[in-house]
Amino acid sequence: MTTFVDFNLKLAVIEELMYSEAPKLEPWSLEDTLKAQGFDGDLWEYSVDNYFDQIVPEAKAYFENLELSTELLAGVEQLIFDGGCQVYFQCCPHWDGETEQFDVASVEDLHLLPNLKRVLGAESLAPHLRTVLESRGIELIH
Repeated sequence: MTTFVDFNLKLAVIEELMYSEAPKLEPWSLEDTLKAQGFDGDLWEYSVDNYFDQIVPEAKAYFENLELSTELLAGVEQLIFDGGCQVYFQCCPHWDGETEQFDVASVEDLHLLPNLKRVLGAESLAPHLRTVLESRGIELIH
């Protein structure tokens, strides 16, 4: 099983694999999952009322346990760091993109992405992380 050190980096990878214009994985929906469990209310209210400053547990469990094959990871050529990413909405439907909740803290997992060529929204990464990416020849797009 491929294990990521940084869950938020894994989320960025999932965004590319699941919610990009050409997804390689079937998109997952928190709302569909909750409905299958019998929830019939408003997703926004559910999230705000129960998990205001946290990732909804069903989303966290799903994405933590999602196995990403070596082949899928090898196909990742870009990552996008943007508060509007769909994966963040699935994790925390009320998140406004303004807090550091989904900030990447480590790029220790870069070895899992051998063909990563560019990072969009690189300005949201800490300077030392940008330095590591640049040193590996990864194009940073602000």
